[in-house]
Amino acid sequence: MKALVLTKDVRKGDPGNAFELEERPIPKANPDEIVIKVSHFGLNYADVMSRRGMYADRPALPVVLGYEVVGEVVEVGSEVSHVQMGDLVLALTPFGGYAEYAKTQGAGAIRLDAGTNPAEATALATQYCTAWMAACHMINLKPGDKVLVHAAAGGVGTALVQIAKWKGCEVFGTASRPEKMDYLISQGVDHPINYREKDFVKEVERLCGEDRIDVAFDPIGGKNFKRTLGLLGSGGRIITFGASDWSSTEGNFLDKLKIGLGFGFFHPIALLMKSKGVIGVNMLRLGQNKPNYVQEALEEVYTHYRQGILKPTVDSVFNANELGQAHARLESRGSIGKVVVKW
Repeated sequence: MKALVLTKDVRKGDPGNAFELEERPIPKANPDEIVIKVSHFGLNYADVMSRRGMYADRPALPVVLGYEVVGEVVEVGSEVSHVQMGDLVLALTPFGGYAEYAKTQGAGAIRLDAGTNPAEATALATQYCTAWMAACHMINLKPGDKVLVHAAAGGVGTALVQIAKWKGCEVFGTASRPEKMDYLISQGVDHPINYREKDFVKEVERLCGEDRIDVAFDPIGGKNFKRTLGLLGSGGRIITFGASDWSSTEGNFLDKLKIGLGFGFFHPIALLMKSKGVIGVNMLRLGQNKPNYVQEALEEVYTHYRQGILKPTVDSVFNANELGQAHARLESRGSIGKVVVKW
C-alpha cells in the first residue's frame, strides 16, 4: 500500500518537504481491530504541530500521521461484531490515517449509511467528537448560557457553535478575518468578534455588561487562556483542547517557556473561592484509555448529523499528492471548516 510518511520536522517552507510517499505492507487486524481501505482522511491542527515537531504525543520519526479516515472495511478482528466486511465506516485512528489502508480499534469505528458524504464524515470524527465530548460529556450546556468559542470558524469551533445553538445558548465567537465574520453569522453566532480588530476581552465585557461568561472553549492556550479565564463568572467553566499558539513559535526553550507561563498560575483554592472550573479534553488519550467514550461520542455525533442538527463545513478537498498544500491551507488559518485529503 502507499503511505504518506512524515520523515522530518518542517517548520518553515513547503510543508510537502516533510513527507515521502512510501510502499508499506497492508496492516493486519488484531482480534479487537479492523482494517479499512481508506478513501478520505481529514487534517487536524495536531497534524500541523506534529509536522513541526511540536506535538508531544507523536511517535518517533518516521511516522504516518492521521487521526480519522473514511473507507471500506476489508478485515474484521474476531472480537468485533458491530461492523462487517464491506461496510462503509468512519473511524478514529491513533496515527496511521495518511495511508491507503489503516487499522484501528473496532470501538473507534461506526458504520455509515450509503450515500453519506465522505468529506463531511471526516469532520465528524476528531473535530465533532472533540466538541461533543467537551460540550455534552465533560460539561452540560444549558439554555441561556453565555458561551465563548475561540477559533469559531474552524472545524471544532463550527461544531461547538452548532451544539451551543442547539442547546439554546447565547454564543460569542472569535475569528480573524472579515469573511470568517460572515461565516460565523451564517452559523448563528450571536456576537462574532474579529480579534484582530477588537480586543476580545473588552468586547465580551461590553456585550455582557454586568454578566459574565458561563462557558468558554479555548484551543489556543497561552495568554488567550489566561485572559479568557478572567471572563468567567461564578459557576463558569473553561474547556481547553489545544495550544495552537505553540505552533507559531520557533520551538526553542524560551518560546515554549513564554507560552507556558502565558497560561498563568491558578490554585485550586482560587477556583474554589470563585466557583470556576478548568477542564482539558484530549481525544487521543480518551481513545487509548476510554474507547467506550469515543464510540459513544461517534454514535451521538453521527445520529445528530443524520438529523440535520450537526452540519460540517468542508473547506477544501485535496488529492493525496497535494498533502503539502493541504497542510499549508490549514496552517494559514485561512480555512473555514474541514480540510480533507482523498486517495
